[in-house]
Amino acid sequence: MATIQSDKSIIGDIEKAKVTARQVGHRDLDLSLKIHPIRKDIIPLKDDNAIKNAIRNLLVSNFSDRPFQRDKGANLRALLFEPADTITEVAMVQNIRKVIRKYEPRVNIIKISVNNLADQNAYRIIVRFLIKEFDRQDNVEVILRRLR
Repeated sequence: MATIQSDKSIIGDIEKAKVTARQVGHRDLDLSLKIHPIRKDIIPLKDDNAIKNAIRNLLVSNFSDRPFQRDKGANLRALLFEPADTITEVAMVQNIRKVIRKYEPRVNIIKISVNNLADQNAYRIIVRFLIKEFDRQDNVEVILRRLR
């Protein structure tokens, strides 16, 4: 039995020689609707910014905000008028974790922090996450206010 000699061989670490797929870019519509000065078209969000925008939209959405997706959203506005205590903060963290796991498979949650800003009638929510495809950490900060 003859062995076939190849003129191409891998020398060194085989892990470094693995073939990697091209990273697919993500796009999303920027809800601020900024207009490109030359093309006169709406500027789309790309890659990390698109993922951050998707997470921000999930956090500020409530149940029944979307016509055919009644459970899509963290429903945090419903918790704003609950007593400002640890139980409410834990409920917010659970809602955030649940909605991101269900509707945003592109990220892994690292940490969710909810800070009560009692003097401003608000909560500061910071979600730290790892974008799986780009292997990059990022965060989204949202401030939810009660208006009286």
